[in-house]
Amino acid sequence: MSEPQADARRVRELMVRGIVVGMFAENCWIIGSRRTREGIVIDPGDQAQDILNLAKDLGVNVKLIANSHGHLDHVMGVRGVQEATGAEFLLHPEELVIAQGSARAAAMWLGRSVEPPPDPDHFIADGDEVEVDGVKLKVIHTPGHTPGSVSFYTEGMLFSGDTLFRGSIGRTDLPGGSYEQEMASIVDKLLQLPDDTIVLPGHMQETKIAIERQTNPFVLDEISRRRGEGGR
Repeated sequence: MSEPQADARRVRELMVRGIVVGMFAENCWIIGSRRTREGIVIDPGDQAQDILNLAKDLGVNVKLIANSHGHLDHVMGVRGVQEATGAEFLLHPEELVIAQGSARAAAMWLGRSVEPPPDPDHFIADGDEVEVDGVKLKVIHTPGHTPGSVSFYTEGMLFSGDTLFRGSIGRTDLPGGSYEQEMASIVDKLLQLPDDTIVLPGHMQETKIAIERQTNPFVLDEISRRRGEGGR
């Protein structure tokens, strides 16, 4: 995956790389400071050693692990990354039960025995800032895919987890999911970000806020529905 080019100053300061991991082709993101070499791993879903190798290639010292939610395809690499780096693990409190059940889910869906992720070192909430020296991400609570799903925003970039995809949205038919909440999270929160914000999702390719506002069929349907209700 290519490095976002939304803002020249920020690109000079920040390194952003994605790696696709696991059977569910999940996007794990590493964001680090060129100046301080400190960084954050977002959603290490599997293949911890490959994630660590990428961080080493970038020269990034991983200080934090920040997860958008607790589904198995986003947390199976947390333990390996944490044990190798000592990084603190951050998660929304409503995701704890989901994360703790990821080992059972892996056995059921993948026929694979895995350790559950460690307990979070800290819980995160809407409006918090996830920060290491040179990198600061704002937490946006975006429930819908799961109750405690969050997205992470920094100038010019949004790490949207499984909330907003290119031309699609995260599924809402799993336990705790809500289509109504998800659309509210997208339309009322994420689409309020600048048009040129690059969206780096948990699956599939990157996109931009403007593109999703103009072309995403779920977004267009929701906006049309709201307009219809307002006209009655």
